[in-house]
Amino acid sequence: MFNDQLAKLEKAKADLLQLESKISAERVAALAKLPSDFGYASLDLFIKALKEAAKTGGKTKGKGARGAKSGAAKAAKPAPAAKAAKAGKRAKITDEIKAEVKVLSEAGKTGQEIAKALGISAPSVQNIKKALGLVKPRSAVAPAAVEAVEAAPVAEVAPTV
Repeated sequence: MFNDQLAKLEKAKADLLQLESKISAERVAALAKLPSDFGYASLDLFIKALKEAAKTGGKTKGKGARGAKSGAAKAAKPAPAAKAAKAGKRAKITDEIKAEVKVLSEAGKTGQEIAKALGISAPSVQNIKKALGLVKPRSAVAPAAVEAVEAAPVAEVAPTV
């Protein structure tokens, strides 16, 4: 009975991870379509529009916030070169990312491959795997060193008076 319950729990966990992975993939696909769904020619233009909407609270006056050009005029203007991402910017580690790390790790991917695929650092992958119990803990002393210490003769020490 207890083993049956454990088996059900493990199956539920596996189903949950699979569902989280599927939702994550669907979310990425839906997000990738957003610029075209809203009629923007590029991701850069869509992001600019989002930033402008956030600044103005979605309210526009006349020509638009701060006298911005119309959407057609913006679309005709070439997009500026994308800026390089800031080095050292921390990634948000979500439950979905943790689930993806587990799935990819169990699929035999290396930490570097997982990090690149998910856009997080290799140490973050290692920390997630450690938290999920997917890595073996390092022993305090190497086994060969333990055997050498055990095999060494113990020196007799004369008591001091």
